[in-house]
Amino acid sequence: MKKACSHLEATEHHRTAPVHPSGHGCVECLKDGGDWVHLRMCLTCGHVGCCDDSPSRHATRHFHATSHPVIKSFEPGEDWAWCFVDEQMLERIPTFPGESPPVHYSAP
Repeated sequence: MKKACSHLEATEHHRTAPVHPSGHGCVECLKDGGDWVHLRMCLTCGHVGCCDDSPSRHATRHFHATSHPVIKSFEPGEDWAWCFVDEQMLERIPTFPGESPPVHYSAP
């Protein structure tokens, strides 16, 4: 049995304020003209990056650059979170307004 992930536990039980997304798409892909499949938002700083199915995998690159441990889906109706450090997932986390977009943002 895996040890409980303290990062996800803090995300699930101890958040008191929303994280504000950095925008309506992957920051790096919008800057460089890249494309994405799905979006993820860092729950430490709000950086929105593309998922690992996207060509550039900017959400994972953000983790490696910053060590911010937890992301959540930045897709409508999805409230799951993933911890890069412990490689564990929570299928549902409490979210604040604005932490999940009303629509899927497609690359331009």
